[in-house]
Amino acid sequence: MREQIRFADLRDGRLVFLAPSSAWAARVRLYQAQILEAARALGAQAHTVAVKVAPLPIEEPVPDLRKPLSPDAARHLRTVAATLADPALRGLFLELASKAEKP
Repeated sequence: MREQIRFADLRDGRLVFLAPSSAWAARVRLYQAQILEAARALGAQAHTVAVKVAPLPIEEPVPDLRKPLSPDAARHLRTVAATLADPALRGLFLELASKAEKP
């Protein structure tokens, strides 16, 4: 159900869910006792469940904001790895250095 149903709100003891169709809304209503029990176990002061039939919001993909590792950074990592006595740590530094962008 997680793929089809979205939690929308908790207000005045009412859990509100969004469902894409009346069939999915009926499923939520069918499981409302278990949903309320789980919500109370998490500390929510819920006593009713409401379901609204509405298109699910589109989840925008999160852009990858990581900067690539520069060749200079990779060179510094290799230099430090050469000074390390611990072979496991040295291997980690070298593995990270191998992820650098090629010039």
